[in-house]
Amino acid sequence: MKFTIKRSAFLKSLSDVQRAISSRTTIPILTGLKIIANDEGLTLTGSDSDISIEAFIPVSEEDNLLTIEKTGGIVLQARFFSEIVKKLPEETMTIEILDHFQALITSATASFTINGLDPNNYPHLPIIDTSESFTLPVNLFKQVIGQTVIAISTHESRPILTGVNIIIENGKFLAVATDSHRLSQRVIPLEMNEEQANKKYNIIIPGKSLIELSRTLDETSDTIEMMITENQVLFKAENMYFYSRLLEGYYPDTKRLIPDNSSTEISFNASSLLGSIERASLLSHEGKNNVVKITINPNLVEISGNSPDVGNVKEELDYQSVEGEPIELSFNPDYMKDALRTFGQTDIKIKFTSPVRPFILVPSENAQDFIQLITPVRTF
Repeated sequence: MKFTIKRSAFLKSLSDVQRAISSRTTIPILTGLKIIANDEGLTLTGSDSDISIEAFIPVSEEDNLLTIEKTGGIVLQARFFSEIVKKLPEETMTIEILDHFQALITSATASFTINGLDPNNYPHLPIIDTSESFTLPVNLFKQVIGQTVIAISTHESRPILTGVNIIIENGKFLAVATDSHRLSQRVIPLEMNEEQANKKYNIIIPGKSLIELSRTLDETSDTIEMMITENQVLFKAENMYFYSRLLEGYYPDTKRLIPDNSSTEISFNASSLLGSIERASLLSHEGKNNVVKITINPNLVEISGNSPDVGNVKEELDYQSVEGEPIELSFNPDYMKDALRTFGQTDIKIKFTSPVRPFILVPSENAQDFIQLITPVRTF
């Protein structure tokens, strides 16, 4: 194998693929990057057995300055190979495979020779032979990921909660995540053919996979294709394949957690409320219990925090409207901040049922499409 390529083009694909490569894998060859050169271009592959990413650099794109003199393949230690490529002196680089899977990397007057491995020993990527394919708008899908992964669990005691539950049916794509203290749910419309419209798809994708997928998605692409099999999901973008295993098991029925009615409703600008919560949490983080209290009366809405070791904080909130019964409850300000950030600059409604029942945050418009739920903290 021998090829010459523009370094920046190679680095872009390399950085995407590296997201799937872990130094902690139990399979030594998976700490490496697989490079295959054929007449059409270069294919870079990285995997940690949970996530696999394959990027293709085509010869046909002139900006890549890619010329392939000899086809072939190799697996190179990803971590230091990446550092070498970043520090090469010129804009182009050449990689040539010598005897015994040694790679010669040259750029201007610099040259490195590093040991590689036989690419035939690299595990094969899952074969996804399915017609179950859905097309998702990239920007909207990235938004859905950002709005839901905040609520995944970071504890491995209940592995199923470390994923996002995706349900596809009746022309809708529903994503929901919960760590049992909070919940985030987003629904978007989805184009489906007649055969798909009669089916229901219910899968759980690891939150870690979705976070890495979101980072690799190029916002210049309009759409991404999603393909589902029994234990894998494949996302196909232009010149990139992203594979993830699915979590096995049954996700909790989250519908019953979302309250149907409320006793108190209040409207805010999400960004304005976020600023107030951030100020209140400055002291709560210093205390033993990270808690902030909200008090809602018809003529006064106030947020407060009390940390005996540090001091206390009070702030009268700027709200748009309030209706219903007076209420007072405490909550974790970090959960509230995460939830508010997902709404951006929009106006929201917060609906309370009682001081000990979960409350929900929804956008003032299209309230059914997006819900953030937070469980109050009992302070008595």
